[in-house]
Amino acid sequence: MNHKRLEREGITCFTPMIDKLLIHRGKHEKQRVPFLHDLLFVFENRRTLDPWVELIPTLQYRYLRGSYQTPMTVRTTDMERFIRAVESTQSPIYYRPDEITPAMYRHRIRIIGGQLDGCEGHLVTTRGSKVKRLLLELSSVLRASVEVQPEYIQFLEE
Repeated sequence: MNHKRLEREGITCFTPMIDKLLIHRGKHEKQRVPFLHDLLFVFENRRTLDPWVELIPTLQYRYLRGSYQTPMTVRTTDMERFIRAVESTQSPIYYRPDEITPAMYRHRIRIIGGQLDGCEGHLVTTRGSKVKRLLLELSSVLRASVEVQPEYIQFLEE
């Protein structure tokens, strides 16, 4: 896995991980695996990262749609907020952008207090669930929902 190799070399990176049941030597085992095998966020400049991209054949940049070889970047504050949110819960749920429908989110909210203080996103409504979840978006590539306590929710005007 590319993220483990880069971390061993001292490069800070993040890849969204999920628990998955896999068969290993004939037995079902729960393992942490990347949500998207080709998605890795690296906290590094291009000058430092280019030699690694050349060295590791499966490592490549994700480019902005409609541009010529402009790598996608995420603001550091947005990335740190996203990581803090998904690591604050035992059960983040990740979504690809095409998996989210307008019916799933309605109200724009901000979290006031607690571990997620200051995070903004949409309140996810899942049929039959009593749990409140905050939907966070990271660029247009990845979304995640995390459980939030109702007392920390502030509704924002649309």
